[in-house]
Amino acid sequence: MKGNAGPPMKVYHENCPGCKQDRKNEVHRGVPYGEFFFIWIVTLCSALPISSLFPFLYFMIRDLHIAKREEDIGFYAGFVGSSFMIGRALTSVFWGVVADRYGRKPVILISIISVIIFNTLFGLSTSYSMAIISRSFMGCFCGLLGPIKAYASEVCRKEYQALGLSLVSTSRGIGLVVGPAIGGFLAQPAEKYPNIFSKESLFGRFPYFLPCLCISLVAIAATVACLWLPETLHIHDKWEIEDLEGSLIRCETRESSEETEASKSLIKNWPLMSAIIVYCVFSLQDMAYSEIFSLWAVSNQSYGGLSFSSQVVGEVLAITGTGLLVYQIFLYPPFEKYLGPITSSRVAAIFSIPLLAGYPFMSKLSGLERQLIVNCASFLKNAFSITIINGFNILQNNAVPRHQRGAANGISITAMSLFKAVAPAGGGALFSWAQKRQQASFLPGDHAVFFLLNVVTLIGLLLTFKPFLTQPSNKRSYVLLATEVHA
Repeated sequence: MKGNAGPPMKVYHENCPGCKQDRKNEVHRGVPYGEFFFIWIVTLCSALPISSLFPFLYFMIRDLHIAKREEDIGFYAGFVGSSFMIGRALTSVFWGVVADRYGRKPVILISIISVIIFNTLFGLSTSYSMAIISRSFMGCFCGLLGPIKAYASEVCRKEYQALGLSLVSTSRGIGLVVGPAIGGFLAQPAEKYPNIFSKESLFGRFPYFLPCLCISLVAIAATVACLWLPETLHIHDKWEIEDLEGSLIRCETRESSEETEASKSLIKNWPLMSAIIVYCVFSLQDMAYSEIFSLWAVSNQSYGGLSFSSQVVGEVLAITGTGLLVYQIFLYPPFEKYLGPITSSRVAAIFSIPLLAGYPFMSKLSGLERQLIVNCASFLKNAFSITIINGFNILQNNAVPRHQRGAANGISITAMSLFKAVAPAGGGALFSWAQKRQQASFLPGDHAVFFLLNVVTLIGLLLTFKPFLTQPSNKRSYVLLATEVHA
């Protein structure tokens, strides 16, 4: 654009939901608490079923009689944990494209309805194959994460976009912790609460149905909440494209040549792709940790575990979830504002390494001391993970123009889902292997498990430095989250 040209004219279109939302953002300068609440509840319900099975998965695999030996339970559990991510990896780009073409809201509704149907069926599983198939289909139809990230940055003014994206990551982080808490408290209710549930009742015959049913009820509430979600996609005729900086709308002919060139190919957008790759590495580590922590916590102390019941695991994760909520509201914003998304992620990765190295020694503790240390370690590890994920969500959205956010997040979710599909299967197999080598001279038992988790963390940390990780120039930073937050 020529140097003498003035600022682009704001052009709004009648009957365009995106323009309507932009006008609303222009008039209402405060935080959109209502929209943010709906985003929070929708994201939470999509995250709850992802890891809610971990506390009881060990017992579920045992009751399905697929494993011939106790040491093999972790191996089979890993494939059930992976099936959701495999399904999601197959369809994430598709749902991202649908969200960019037909709107964010339809994709969000389809995703939540799929949780209601397939999560309920998973709780009623009577065979190993039924458990895997129901989880896989839930992953295939749950294409919410990419569109909801785009939606969170479009439903508010620019100065609140970092908060919106942080809200998505926080809600998912809390869901990934509260989900296992629900699973831990409510699985096998006839054994834990015999005065309320008899063994002949529905929940006695299907001991893992109650936690799935509760999550499905939350999803029903989220479906109702979706009715109040405004659409944010700009729908104009084919020659009119929304401007990609802030909430301005202008014709395609006014876009600068640099913006047009940058929009041609997401795959060639290295700031985006490098952020996605590092994001995937940390997601692999985080998902493997979630699988391994629950298996390790319920395994016998003779195998280096903690001998926790699923209920105790649920209590630990419930406390962690409460702590994460406080951390996200009061501690993370100033921390991220002061250090920035990249430096804060590096600090979190560095501190998580000695923390994970200390996990195997917790099995030597007992009583209140062990309970206190396990709770503190669980909170810190998940707080570090949320810090890293938030930072790379900001970097990814900084790297693309607004009309490509759905597709870009679709690519991100596909790649992340592939890594997260490998994580539970790999983590379960690794845990099963480690339990068979308790007497090894080098890294015996669970020491090998947490050592390899730290290796993945170290790889991710090294990738956060140049020349691998790069940021877009100011001219190509379409969302400008980082500069808005840190200016």
